[in-house]
Amino acid sequence: MIDLETSKLTPVDVLRARARQGVENGAVTEGYDANREEIIKLLNSSLATELVCVLRYKRHYFMASGLKASIAADEFLEHAKQEGEHADKLAERIVQLGGEPEFNPDLLSKNSHAQYVAGNSLKEMVYEDLVAERIAVDSYREIIQYIGDKDPTTRRIFEDILAQEEEHADDMADIYGSL
Repeated sequence: MIDLETSKLTPVDVLRARARQGVENGAVTEGYDANREEIIKLLNSSLATELVCVLRYKRHYFMASGLKASIAADEFLEHAKQEGEHADKLAERIVQLGGEPEFNPDLLSKNSHAQYVAGNSLKEMVYEDLVAERIAVDSYREIIQYIGDKDPTTRRIFEDILAQEEEHADDMADIYGSL
């Protein structure tokens, strides 16, 4: 059993008093150690990345043609849906931190880690999606390392997204290898 008198945990009466201060900040309490503005910027650039990926995957879904097109198209559509879910999680976290998610279409491509490259053939489409997934994997891994223990909730969101981006990269690599 933890002895609250000698532990490094904040006494309950102090927690209660602090919780009553700054209530307009919602979930962001005095104990939040990260630079909130910087975390919001990282979240918004990642939001742009996910939205650009949704658009590219959707285009590829509709434009896929050729012998193996149906297999690739199914993956494109599934990935577009999952990238949209990632975008929603990132936008929700931005709002929780008191920021505003950036959905301005004029800024998405500029702020995205990944590029929007349409690709002409099925092989080019898969290649461009694989490149984008690899960019997401590296950038999200760096963001996770940067956040460290300063914002465990945001770090966990990025860890969950990273795991799915790694799966997407594996899917695209498998398809690319079969073309």
